[in-house]
Amino acid sequence: MSSANSVAYTSSTNLVPVQAEFNSAGVCVGLVGPGGAYFSPPLSNDTITGATIDSSVIGGTTPAAVTGTDIYASDEIGYNATAQGTVTQATSKSTGVTLNKSMGRITMNNAELGGGNGVTFTLTNSYISANDVVVVSISGGGTAGSYWPYVASQTTGSAVIGLYNNTGSPLSEAVIINFAIIHGA
Repeated sequence: MSSANSVAYTSSTNLVPVQAEFNSAGVCVGLVGPGGAYFSPPLSNDTITGATIDSSVIGGTTPAAVTGTDIYASDEIGYNATAQGTVTQATSKSTGVTLNKSMGRITMNNAELGGGNGVTFTLTNSYISANDVVVVSISGGGTAGSYWPYVASQTTGSAVIGLYNNTGSPLSEAVIINFAIIHGA
């Protein structure tokens, strides 16, 4: 270090007296705060092992609830296998189904749906609240590009899902609709 008594930081609020410990190369290796508490400065490429925040493992492989202002994923964000399920419509494309999961696959009945026509059915699901957003997509079972899925309405405990045949011809296919609930507070 060039000067042993250099001022490193000046602030007029929240002053906390600390002493710094430096190694022979002049690199800060620790801080001593009020009451003699010793703090190691953050180091690049640190690894945290066995630590928790609010009893949830940091970097653990077991999912834990996260609450934050902004949450970003570097790979995937979604539901694990236990939060997913499947259900098949029984007698027609308008027959309601029940699936109490946050995400699922609905295999629709293969009854005919006329070209330029739509049909709706009710998904009963105890996970849906009035504050949620239900998202739907086609994941198979039908001619690609022939259908438009949509959520016509929702309320606590259910969503009305629609399927529109956007072709000029009737189709008799067991369309598979995926849904996911984006849970609101």
